[in-house]
Amino acid sequence: MEDTSIVASPSSRLTDPLRAAIRANKPAIIAKLSGGSVCAVCGATADLWNLDTPAGAVLVHQQCAKFLPKPEAAEPSTAYEAVSAGPEGGCRVTIIELPQAQRYRQTFAHLQLKPPALVDVARWRQCVEDGSKFLAVWGEQAEALGWSSAALFGLHKPPEQPHPSYSRLSRYDCTGLCWLLQGRLVVALTESQAAIENPTGSITTYRRFNKPALGPVGADVFDIDPMWRQ
Repeated sequence: MEDTSIVASPSSRLTDPLRAAIRANKPAIIAKLSGGSVCAVCGATADLWNLDTPAGAVLVHQQCAKFLPKPEAAEPSTAYEAVSAGPEGGCRVTIIELPQAQRYRQTFAHLQLKPPALVDVARWRQCVEDGSKFLAVWGEQAEALGWSSAALFGLHKPPEQPHPSYSRLSRYDCTGLCWLLQGRLVVALTESQAAIENPTGSITTYRRFNKPALGPVGADVFDIDPMWRQ
């Protein structure tokens, strides 16, 4: 073995399948032969990160991590958003949950990163928790029934200079279902309404179509409320 290359002698004894296997497993072979740790991508040593991947933990250089195989889009229930280096030089990573229903992935991922403008943090955290539970049970059915991201997570668009008493969540006509759950569970869902079970056992009906329009058919929160991007 020379540096990060593998030299076999005599080379005439190597078959084509063996050469292919060596190329495919080069970093692991080098690590085994050297008795040390090497990058899973380039095979070099030093300054390695221990990175969790769908296939298990691997050692890799920071700059090589982007070359690791990516999981299929439909498989993961979480995604990782790398944030710029912190004051101590470390890298902060935010883990966000992704629903199986593709329609709501962008909106729900964005919602988990920070509260929308002019929304209480406690109420935002409750919505994220309720949204996670709802999407796990009803996400795919809601998608099939045509519920938009706005119908689930929409909020009233604030005026340019809101009054001190203004509350986005007080506008029921523009508030999505998950903001109104507040710890309650949806027990039935149709194209036009959701049945919400109260702690007393009574049922509250959230009607999707008897409110002012949330936006164009199929609109998402991003389309009707630019404040989400702040």
